[in-house]
Amino acid sequence: MNTQSPALDTHKKIERNVTLLAVLAFLVVAIGGIVEIAPLFWIDNTIEKVKGMRPYTPLEQAGRNIYVREGCYSCHSQMIRPFRDEVERYGHYSLAAESMYDHPFQWGSKRTGPDLARVGGRYSDEWHVQHLKDPRSVVPESVMPRYGFLADTDLATNDMAAELTALSRVGVPYSQTDIAKADEDLKAQADPDRDSAELLKRYPKAQARDFDGNPGRLTEMDALVAYLQVLGTMVDVNAAAAQEDLAREKGR
Repeated sequence: MNTQSPALDTHKKIERNVTLLAVLAFLVVAIGGIVEIAPLFWIDNTIEKVKGMRPYTPLEQAGRNIYVREGCYSCHSQMIRPFRDEVERYGHYSLAAESMYDHPFQWGSKRTGPDLARVGGRYSDEWHVQHLKDPRSVVPESVMPRYGFLADTDLATNDMAAELTALSRVGVPYSQTDIAKADEDLKAQADPDRDSAELLKRYPKAQARDFDGNPGRLTEMDALVAYLQVLGTMVDVNAAAAQEDLAREKGR
């Protein structure tokens, strides 16, 4: 006498029929994918905008390009996770909006060195320059390679308009003025003798000064230090986190 239930018999038949199992598994995955993806077509942005977030200045963007080019992201993440040990060491956990203009973004979990999401303003320009030139002179246990050549390499100053144009096409809100003045802004931000008032008006919280200790020369070191010094400084993270929580509650 067969005491097995019809449901169990059906389940066994499905498990033993490879083709049927594959088709049914595909249908389940497809339905689950549609349920997750379809709502995204009816919203403008999956990231809640926060006050203070702006695109990078041309100099900061140039520094970010160097950061990516030299593989700094291979050892340093820019994502502080909402765990007590990370928040106590690195600062407030990272918000999605803080990376909304990053292409590509630097979120991740690989860390040989510390997370850099909030390194801006934590150290002086001189510290960063020395650290890049000779990491072990300031952090004896560091395994980071030396990047002293950046201080001896002139920064390209004639292609930032094209860079900003490309970024604007993928959604970074650079204005036509930003694009037209990109190369000029690049030089002005690192030149202490130039009037940078108009630049700072278009890019709030930008820092304009000589970054590498050599005001007579615009180098890749200037750009990289300018980028590091702006990380985590644009947004009031406590207010932004409260805004995100409120938006999340309204969405429930």
